[in-house]
Amino acid sequence: MSTKAFKQEKIDAMKAKFEKAQVAIITEYKGYSVEEITNLRRALQKEGGDYMVTKNTLAKIAAKDTDFEAIADACKGPIAIAFGFEDQVSPAKVVSKFIKESKKGEILGAVLEGNLLSADEAKALANLPSKEELYAKMLGSINSPASGIVGAVNAVMASLTRAVAAVRDQKAA
Repeated sequence: MSTKAFKQEKIDAMKAKFEKAQVAIITEYKGYSVEEITNLRRALQKEGGDYMVTKNTLAKIAAKDTDFEAIADACKGPIAIAFGFEDQVSPAKVVSKFIKESKKGEILGAVLEGNLLSADEAKALANLPSKEELYAKMLGSINSPASGIVGAVNAVMASLTRAVAAVRDQKAA
């Protein structure tokens, strides 16, 4: 396979990932072994994502005419891109945890909804609650007033029952 055809194949594969991704997290992968990159890729795949080591120029070309065009500003040095296809937070959490544990590499930035996030903003993305946690909190908030109403109605009914029982006991005596 010629070099040009190989590069075009890489660009097409990356473009397909950009088109279906919700978030792209740019990382520096310096110092990672092949085994570490494979482990990170597998962890991301479990969370509905992927990890791809790439050349900056190929990433810039692939991102052109997608929501991830802003990635061109963050492509400096040796980079790899973590894609999130199902959710925006999970890939950031996986990458952040991996970097903490391996003590290698760093998050350089991210692109979310067409906006370039700084390294600090991308790291903050990892600290957000997951979609499931947000759903649980939202359902708890919705359920809370209903539980309060049920408790109040039950308290009134219990008081009424005790009052009727006290009147009954008084008349029986």
